[in-house]
Amino acid sequence: MTDQAGATPGSAIPGKPTSASRTTLSRIMTHNDTNLLGTVHGGVIMKLVDDAAGAVAGRHSGGPAVTASMDEMAFLEPVRVGDLVHVKAQVNWTGRTSMEVGVRVMAERWNESTPATQVGSAYLVFAAVDADGRPRGVPEVLPETERDRRRYQEAQIRRTHRLARRRAILELRERGVVGE
Repeated sequence: MTDQAGATPGSAIPGKPTSASRTTLSRIMTHNDTNLLGTVHGGVIMKLVDDAAGAVAGRHSGGPAVTASMDEMAFLEPVRVGDLVHVKAQVNWTGRTSMEVGVRVMAERWNESTPATQVGSAYLVFAAVDADGRPRGVPEVLPETERDRRRYQEAQIRRTHRLARRRAILELRERGVVGE
């Protein structure tokens, strides 16, 4: 819940609309980006995804933010030399000191006028940090459209699953290795 100024009750940090930090990073893929199969290396795409998501997280939080995790990186189609890749990122959800950033990767031929197609997607969690690397508060994200509200709700589900997975793994480790 936020007040009319966009601030969460009890918080001095006013919320920000989804559009305030949304960004697109575009780059033409070259031979330097290819793997042994002649397509663009997945790591090149992942770096672009992390770069765009980091820019969005820094914009939204108003300062440094570090990658805490990357979920569900999906490569849907190969990217080729000569493709113009557009990495579109936005904050989907915010916690007290963390943010989920959703990223969609689009590609189009640099010399054609055909529409770009989606070639990948990912979700990343960023933690806002101060100059000493300690967590700092982030503004609440204020979804503006139905799509933004859907993304916010889906991000809450992903967060719940991340936390449950972490708890289950820690519980298993505490019980020790079973059967060897």
